Order: sequence, then C-alpha cells, then structure tokens
Amino acid sequence: MAFLNDISLGQFYPVDSFVHRLDPRTKLIAIMLIMTGLLVSFKTTVLSGFLVFSVFVVLLSRIPMKFVFRNLRPFLWLFLITIGVHLFWTSGQVLATLPIVNASITREGLLMGFIYSLRLALLVIFAALLTLSTSPIELTDALEKMLAPLKRFRVPTHEIVMMLTLSLRFIPTLLEEAERLKNAQISRGATFDGSVMRRMRSIIPLVLPLFVSAFRRADELALAMDSRCYAGGEGRTSFKRLKFTVPDYFVLVLSTGLCTATILI
Repeated sequence: MAFLNDISLGQFYPVDSFVHRLDPRTKLIAIMLIMTGLLVSFKTTVLSGFLVFSVFVVLLSRIPMKFVFRNLRPFLWLFLITIGVHLFWTSGQVLATLPIVNASITREGLLMGFIYSLRLALLVIFAALLTLSTSPIELTDALEKMLAPLKRFRVPTHEIVMMLTLSLRFIPTLLEEAERLKNAQISRGATFDGSVMRRMRSIIPLVLPLFVSAFRRADELALAMDSRCYAGGEGRTSFKRLKFTVPDYFVLVLSTGLCTATILI
C-alpha cells in the first residue's frame, strides 16, 4: 500500500506562483476546457502537445515535477488494462498472434491503447494540478459562485459544494490513516506481500477500522461546525472576494483557444 502515498489529490502545495495567484474560477473553467479537448482528441500529435503543455504549466506553478507526476503511479494498472483491452480487441493489421489463447495483437490496437492511456494520464495530471494549486477554501468559493444560478431552483448549492470540498480535503487524511493502520497490522505480525489474492485478503482487516475512523472524524467535524454556529449557506459571506484580473482573462482565452483548436483538428 505504499503507492497510496503517491496520491496528492486533495492536497494543497502552498507556494507563490502565477498559477496559484489565478482566480479559482479561472482554473476550474480552464481545466474543464482542457479536459474537454483531451476527451475529443484521438491524434498522437495533439496529445503530445497537451503533454508538453502540462509540463509547462507544472514549471509555471513552481510545484516539484515529481510531486505532480507521481500521481500516475497508482493508476499504472489502469493504463495496462486499457492498453491490453485495445491491444487484443481492436481489429487491424496483425503484428503477432499468441498461440495459446489465439489472440492477435494489432497495430491499431497498440496505437489506440497508447492514445487512451495517454489521455487518462493527462486527465490525472491536470486534476492533480488543480488541487495542488488551489486551496480547499478557494475551491469552495469558486464552485459556489459558479453554481449560484441554481439557487433559483432551490438547489442547496452551498451544502453540495461543502460536501464535495470536505470529501477532497479528507482524502489525504484517510490515506494517512490507512498507512497508520497498515503499520499497526505489520507490527502485530500481518504481512502484505505475496500473491494478488493474498494481498487482497490482507487488506480486508484494514477496511473496518478505516470506516470506523472515517465516521469518527465525520462526527467530530459535525460537532466542531455546530460549536461554531454553522447553519448552512444562507446569508454567509466570503472573507476573500473573488475577482477576475488580466491574467485570468488571458488564461481563459488561451484555454478556450486550445479546446476549440483541438475540436477543429
């Protein structure tokens, strides 16, 4: 379970950079536009361009490169499954045939597996960049502002956004708790090595204590919010007022142009 330490989703990396100073609404809209461009693209040249662009954004954010790209490690199994599915189930020019299972490896399957895996990897990188460069409070304010029109239809936008933000906020905490429980089990003689089935069985004793810990933390959080007289989003104001600046408009125009160009290509 050491790979759990590689997941930085929900963590905030505090540093002064161009990306951190952007309005959180700008980052949310830009990420959605970029992800839309990724989902409609099937050309390796375009996806390679997005990869170069992601590296540029990481450098611009002043977040360590390994801190961002290590998020890909827990998803390696998903990349391998994606490549394997396309490798054997996509028709086209046969490169090789496995005699035992009578399955053919095609050139088109290899290409499509690479394209889909690269798209998934880029989606993970941009999602990690969003949470690493935006604090949970900023994300809450941005989502609430963007969903404000739904209040006319009696949608509890503040409560929904609060739940989403708290879920992201507690991902690192639960991962840390899982690592602590694993070390406690190891100190009692448990082992997490061996075959895949053995590893799955060894994880089962961690599930119940982790659920108990999650419910306990949720109860403590509810008591803390109640002691501070939290009563929902009605009439609440923000400490920091969100305001678009010139860099925000530039980023919005750039991301819109990237998405449009990708769709046209």
